[in-house]
Amino acid sequence: MTRVAPDRRSLLADSSRRMRPRHVVWMLAGIAGLVGVVALRHLTAADGPWDLPNAGQDLLTLATSVLVESLPFIVLGITLSIIVQVWVPQAWLMQWLPRNAVGRRAIISMFGMFLPVCECGNVPLARGLVRRGFSVPESMTFLIAAPILNPVVIITTHQAFGFDDGILVARLLGGFLIANLIGWLYAKHPEPETLLTARFAEQCRIDDESHEHPTKWQQTLDLFVRETSILMPALVIGALVAGGIQVIVPREILVALGSDPLWSIVAMMVLAFIISVCSSVDAFFILPFAATFLPGSIVTFLVFGPIIDIKMLALMRTTYSTQTLIQITTVVGLVAAALGLMVNYVA
Repeated sequence: MTRVAPDRRSLLADSSRRMRPRHVVWMLAGIAGLVGVVALRHLTAADGPWDLPNAGQDLLTLATSVLVESLPFIVLGITLSIIVQVWVPQAWLMQWLPRNAVGRRAIISMFGMFLPVCECGNVPLARGLVRRGFSVPESMTFLIAAPILNPVVIITTHQAFGFDDGILVARLLGGFLIANLIGWLYAKHPEPETLLTARFAEQCRIDDESHEHPTKWQQTLDLFVRETSILMPALVIGALVAGGIQVIVPREILVALGSDPLWSIVAMMVLAFIISVCSSVDAFFILPFAATFLPGSIVTFLVFGPIIDIKMLALMRTTYSTQTLIQITTVVGLVAAALGLMVNYVA
């Protein structure tokens, strides 16, 4: 079994039928959490009416920056996901893909060139691909490649580094390689549905007995509510955790490791995991570190971070099982580290 949801009409009928009041509750809770964090940040600012310890203010500031940076891409990703699932004819989408599995995944890994969404927004897009009948490994290929192989990231990385030390080229090749490697590995899995969370796999199953045929606008509303109810709480929790760890871990410790070929790579992976910065701006974020860190460690940061960080793991956990995420993190970490070491010793 390589396809989770081959029938669109039955799937969307099932999707509509499964939207329940709890989806609305979780959606509102996620929105309330986001508004609450941002409001609390303003209330505890220097000119605000409330006082918090410096660590608390830093936590709110960092969490707010992640939320404000990520939210537009989450909304855009959900919107594009709905367009792909409901409004784009399936035959039109499928006709561009080769029948060969390797070639098919290679093309899917380039979808980000036409859907320039930050990694946060790619999660609902990947979920939408599974619902449209793409295999689970294909959804992974897209999800991992898209944050790196898209025009916005290419432009910002070039503006930050140009072609110096091969950082831009290594980032693009690394993203393509890792995405297709993971897609190939999981294409060998005998039961791809088990790679998903039980909740999402159940949502994706076809209900052959369902005879509901909602309109496209009903499908649009139902999918928006359900996707928002799942992704918005995950985003808020991920932003708070990322902000909290940044407050606890002194950045000076990471900078002190920057001159060692191996430890600089480890330090940059830790930094990327903690900071959880959007791939559209991460090149500018890490640019000041280029003076003290080796080029290979910068490449590792730019390859590892968009795929594996606190925020992304929180979002991906809505779709893929914990065991799957541990495996993906291990593969991405090893390949990104090897790529960084190669650049360090070649550059």
